[in-house]
Amino acid sequence: MRVSLSVLWTALCLEKVLGEYGMAHFSDPGKSKGKDYCIFFNSQWAHLPQDLNKASRLQTYDLTASVLCSPSDVPEGGFLNRIPMVLRGNCTFYEKVRLAQINGAKGLLIVSRSRLTPPVGNKSQYEEIDIPVALLSYADMLDISKTFGESRVVAMYAPNEPVVDYNMVIIFLMAVGTVAIGGYWAGSRDIKKRYMKHKRDDSAEKQDEETVDVTPIMICVFVVMCCSMLVLLYYFYDYLVYMIIVIFCLASSVGLYSCLWPFVRRIPFGKCRIPENNLLYFHKRPQIRSLLLSAFCIAVSVTWGVFRNEDQWAWVLQDALGIAFCLYMLKTIRLPTFKACTLLLVVLFVYDVFFVFITPFFTKSGESIMVEVAAGPSDSFTHEKLPMVLKVPRLNFSPVSLCDRPFSLLGFGDIMVPGLLVAYCHRFDILMQSSRIYFLACTIGYGIGLLITFVALALMQMGQPALLYLVPCTLLTSLAVALWRKELPLFWTGSGFVPQPPVVMAPINCTQTSGPPTAEPLTNPEPQASETTNQLEGPSPASPTEEVAQFKDEANKSE
Repeated sequence: MRVSLSVLWTALCLEKVLGEYGMAHFSDPGKSKGKDYCIFFNSQWAHLPQDLNKASRLQTYDLTASVLCSPSDVPEGGFLNRIPMVLRGNCTFYEKVRLAQINGAKGLLIVSRSRLTPPVGNKSQYEEIDIPVALLSYADMLDISKTFGESRVVAMYAPNEPVVDYNMVIIFLMAVGTVAIGGYWAGSRDIKKRYMKHKRDDSAEKQDEETVDVTPIMICVFVVMCCSMLVLLYYFYDYLVYMIIVIFCLASSVGLYSCLWPFVRRIPFGKCRIPENNLLYFHKRPQIRSLLLSAFCIAVSVTWGVFRNEDQWAWVLQDALGIAFCLYMLKTIRLPTFKACTLLLVVLFVYDVFFVFITPFFTKSGESIMVEVAAGPSDSFTHEKLPMVLKVPRLNFSPVSLCDRPFSLLGFGDIMVPGLLVAYCHRFDILMQSSRIYFLACTIGYGIGLLITFVALALMQMGQPALLYLVPCTLLTSLAVALWRKELPLFWTGSGFVPQPPVVMAPINCTQTSGPPTAEPLTNPEPQASETTNQLEGPSPASPTEEVAQFKDEANKSE
């Protein structure tokens, strides 16, 4: 095991040394304004300065009609003090850069139609070459040809990338806030549902969605579906991404409606219903305000769908719809026991780690399937991104953000999976009257796990499986609270929170003077059975009237 970890760490460090992001600043001669383009270089060929002002501005030589693999490809007069731009292919990086160097070039830009990979060589080749060599994307080359003239100049440099970006604070607040609000809302809905059950209210206003209790079989099926969908997306990304976008639009509009309806129904207007009709949905005669809210939610999701690639502002809509979707799922899906919570979180923990850290050993590109799918394959011809993430643009100014992902991402699964445990803890708090200690502890554990994820991301400079840190922090925290309060058996099973009260016998008749004491027969056994049932359902052996009043109080607070 130690050897395997050493090999993994060596491979990760080797990839970081061989491939580094840099910038190629193009401009026309005599003009101060220019444009930065991403390059991928290997510092073992030659180092690049960190500051643009210290980089040499040299004229380029457009040789993109050639691959520069033989001396016949070299133009007459060579590349004296120029940086040639050539196509990738047909020979090694060393052969290209050696031909460029012996013909007077001061650098080499290799235009690649496929993904950017580090230009590798061996030790002796690195010692022989003293000019920088870097890869430039074909799309950037086309833009350069359109933007600048033939006498354009280029300066290659490699600015330092900030270790931590301030957008992590925004992602942290959104994620922890969603988990806390969703978990609290789910527990409060449970209380209200129990109150409505006691009240036997079947009115039209009781419109809350039914919860879905998750079983072990459902967990296994869900994980298998996740694995299958992830692999299919990896191989058929350009064909399935549009299906995921459509599903997100539908699901997020439903989630937005579910989140906004508790506020809209407090508005005293629009309560009137549509006339009688035979239409599929409208025959139930929904309220006008419900129809207006539905139209608004659909309009928001459609607006995002149309303008989803607008990096300036579309991410705000995506995050709003994503948070609404997560809240909807947290209050709809219910884990009935801590045993089910543990099973779900541990299985998805293994799933997340496998697809981030293990799959790079099986893919041709050496990239993890999870990171590749979440960020969108670099060789995708649609250039679409999956919407199932919270995304916030980088706030620290750095030209390297053009190369790497300009957004920081957090998947919905990293919110919903621990959030289901937080919701379970809140329900348990309410039933045990434990002053929300489980809920608060689990929420704090989630926040600590997310901070550890950000630290690991900054230190390792690569995509992290967030559940690797979130699952232990939330599971162990809630488990520790249950052990401390000596409630682990109840917390584990999720049922029988209050032991069955003893059977109450009628008082003995004091006027009886002879014979053994006997219990007076119950004259009305049905109410007594009802009271026993109510005692089993509540947190304490209170009377039905007191319990319903308590439930009503909790329900009103949740509103």
